[in-house]
Amino acid sequence: MRSLPIADPGVPDARSPIRYLWWVARGQAGPMLVGIGFAILWWLGQALVPAALGKAIDSLTARDTQGLIRWSAILLGLGVITAFGGVMRHRMAVWNWLSAAYRTVQVTVRQATRLGATLPKLLSTGEVISVGNSDIAHIGNAMDILLRGVGSIVAIGTVTVILLVTSPQLGLIVLIGVPLMTVAVAPLLRPLHRRQHRQRDLQGDLATRASDIVAGLRVLRGIGGERVFADRYREESQKVRTAGVRVASVDASLEGAQLLLPGMLIVFVTWRGAHYAMDGTITVGQLVSLYGYALFLVGPLRTLTESADKLTKGHVAARRVVRILSLEPEVPSTGTAATEGGDLVDAASGVTLRQGRFTALACAVPEDATALADRLGRYVESDVTFGSVRLSDLPLDEVRRRILVADNEAKLFSGPLRDQLDVAGAASRDETTGSASQDETTGPASQDGIAGRGSQDEVTGGAPDDDLRQALHTACAEDIIDALPDGLDSYVAESGREFSGGQQQRLRLVRALVADPEVLILVDPTSAVDAHTEARIAERLGKARLGRTTLVYTTSPLVLDRADTVIFVEDGRVRAEGAHRALLASDPHYTATVTRGED
Repeated sequence: MRSLPIADPGVPDARSPIRYLWWVARGQAGPMLVGIGFAILWWLGQALVPAALGKAIDSLTARDTQGLIRWSAILLGLGVITAFGGVMRHRMAVWNWLSAAYRTVQVTVRQATRLGATLPKLLSTGEVISVGNSDIAHIGNAMDILLRGVGSIVAIGTVTVILLVTSPQLGLIVLIGVPLMTVAVAPLLRPLHRRQHRQRDLQGDLATRASDIVAGLRVLRGIGGERVFADRYREESQKVRTAGVRVASVDASLEGAQLLLPGMLIVFVTWRGAHYAMDGTITVGQLVSLYGYALFLVGPLRTLTESADKLTKGHVAARRVVRILSLEPEVPSTGTAATEGGDLVDAASGVTLRQGRFTALACAVPEDATALADRLGRYVESDVTFGSVRLSDLPLDEVRRRILVADNEAKLFSGPLRDQLDVAGAASRDETTGSASQDETTGPASQDGIAGRGSQDEVTGGAPDDDLRQALHTACAEDIIDALPDGLDSYVAESGREFSGGQQQRLRLVRALVADPEVLILVDPTSAVDAHTEARIAERLGKARLGRTTLVYTTSPLVLDRADTVIFVEDGRVRAEGAHRALLASDPHYTATVTRGED
């Protein structure tokens, strides 16, 4: 059993669905050609059986014992060739199916990582999920059917030549009849293509609705909205069902055509052949061969119509993949400058993060904190400078490596908890064992979603156990690990749903601390924990990040009081800066913000 290659799949051709499918086929040209060769061998082995059988019957009627033995041996040989060709064709078909499917997974995951925070702004969750759930299967089927499709064309051509030699009239009937069947099936492909595309869109919307309901189920139950959203889901699922029935009606017509049209051709060829045998134009053995060809042609002719169906579905699936691959990040990676670091300065607001200091930032409105985090993390273009260099002039990979924005939208995925907290270490372990991580194999996923807004495996190369234990201590998360049956090796369910909101928040903080970036920006890291735990985290955070630049967006007095410097932002601009207690005494607007009071 050979493993599929996990090397770089290359740059996909996303100019159109057809070009993408052609790129996939070219990327596995060797296995495709080998598979087509085995498919031709398989079909020809079957195609020559009726001819050999007819010759054996003619030898029997002529009492030619040697001829009968010779043609019987040829029949046996054709059977062996057909069996060998069939086994190898199926093996190569599976290989090509998997290669096409996983190559599509690789390029879409890579594109999702490249897009980062841009992806959820442009595409719904359901659209991305549908690629991994169904579209990769249709693209794999499109590659698989090419093997049998090309082989069936060769087989039909071979049979046509044999029929032309045996009876020119019968050969012409087959030669004319096959294109006519293709033309007759063509009108069904356009409505099938349109209805399949509509069904895919509805399935994507339904998947998005389902993920939203699951994510907000606790809130919905709290406000009594569970029934309302369940009814909406039921209504949308009925639309998907209706669309599926519409697809099935055309699909059923196509399936019927795959039997009816070849059957009509075969009946007509058999009827004409019987008349030629009665007239003495052909022998008894040739009549038997003719009947055998009539039965054999059902397979390749049906394969041709099946090819049209699967290639149509592959085209629809490729259109969705191309849509994802054609998206561009909001922030391009065009910078080439370099910097040794220093203060991080946002000219738009006047915020300056002093290198190596623990800074807290309180905003009168949360939107200002979000906008500032986007600018400082370079998720939008801005005039932020890092040392003496504009952030936009640095390569984006370097920005992600040195500046990490960790907010409360980061997710925990399924897998061992140790791998969730030390993402870079998990990647290193996977490279050592030669396997792909679960997040890379289950479907497209945004790296920003895994590690906050900056990818932690781009920040560090893996954390020693001492660093991980220290991060757990700083985030007051030891009790979470102690409560698990297998500690850090315990398996985490999807989205960490077995943890409470406060526990998830502390685990996200652990992950950010393990990354240990040069600049760490935390957005409300203690909003879901109790006051006692928050006080301990505030006490330990500054010590854990000593000498590293740290910014915490918060209005919690417990955290603000532990910061080296507090910056107060109002109406998008810095209004005051200093120690927490000094600001409380001197600035009533700041006091109102952090105490939730009135000025």
